[in-house]
Amino acid sequence: MSLRDTLTAIVENVEGGLAAIIMASDGIPIDEVVVAQTGLDLQLLTVEYAALLKEIRRTVTLIKSGEMEEITITTSQARVVMRVLSDELFVVLAMTKAGNFGKGRYLLRLRSDELARELS
Repeated sequence: MSLRDTLTAIVENVEGGLAAIIMASDGIPIDEVVVAQTGLDLQLLTVEYAALLKEIRRTVTLIKSGEMEEITITTSQARVVMRVLSDELFVVLAMTKAGNFGKGRYLLRLRSDELARELS
């Protein structure tokens, strides 16, 4: 399955799914699938959240609490789940705030190894 097919399978199988994005740690998107208008600037989101992820990763390392696996940010408009694929890559799922958060997390975890293999 291609990257795009895997991203499509994730976002289309989550109630409230808006977009799935593979992004590099510098915020550059590698691939993305947008299935609904988000009202969010996805380019800005990836750049800003990449900077945030770097800081969180640095903090996690500093306090020696293990490897960072997943971050969730919930706002009044949306919920964004980011899962680590490698030192340099993340997969991001944007969904409506009322979307199926549990299924979104499950599908990201289920498909993360597959995505990492496709990207290596």
